[in-house]
Amino acid sequence: MDQVTFFKCLSDETRLNIVALVAENKELCVCDLTEKLQLSQPKISRHLALLRASGLLQDRRQSQWVYYSINPQLPVWCHDILTILVAHPPKNLSTLATLHTQNYCE
Repeated sequence: MDQVTFFKCLSDETRLNIVALVAENKELCVCDLTEKLQLSQPKISRHLALLRASGLLQDRRQSQWVYYSINPQLPVWCHDILTILVAHPPKNLSTLATLHTQNYCE
């Protein structure tokens, strides 16, 4: 992944929040993200599709659920930036992420 693609993925607030949550939690499904971000499922799914197509996220299917995680094959510099993002999450995300802590896909 090149720098322009990586930072374009993070330039949208919703995508930045999705990536921050996935990086922090290691793996999340769409229902977890819709609940934590208080956004509609179609909006979350559209952003997840873009993040997956860019190579930033990968997915795995478990029965009816699709779980998303950070692509482990990203360059080291991407993982370094994501580590910083988890350590210093976007201001609005720190409030939203604490609203609900259970897994909604179970």
